[in-house]
Amino acid sequence: MENVDQRKLLSALCHGAIFFSSMIVTIAIPIIILYTTEDSVVKANAKESLNFHINLYIYGLVAGMLTVILIGIPLLMALALISIVMPIIALVQVLNSPEQPYRYPFIFRLV
Repeated sequence: MENVDQRKLLSALCHGAIFFSSMIVTIAIPIIILYTTEDSVVKANAKESLNFHINLYIYGLVAGMLTVILIGIPLLMALALISIVMPIIALVQVLNSPEQPYRYPFIFRLV
């Protein structure tokens, strides 16, 4: 496999990990890729994917607490939509331009 093909595959796997059902698998895939690859673009994509997953969990926790005052329900629905749409956009971007890492908008970069 070429370096570009490997970069595309690993970057897409980082961003597409959110579509796996288990929370542990969703977080574990980008972490494993982050520590096993030496490609700087793939590492940047793995970090960005981890940041996105962590942000989703934080936002979900906050929205879940806000369901008490009924504003959390629409927030949870919006968060569910965002958690589907944004990784698809990221997948398309990393497959179309593998030479630059994708950055999610409006997230806190903790990793």
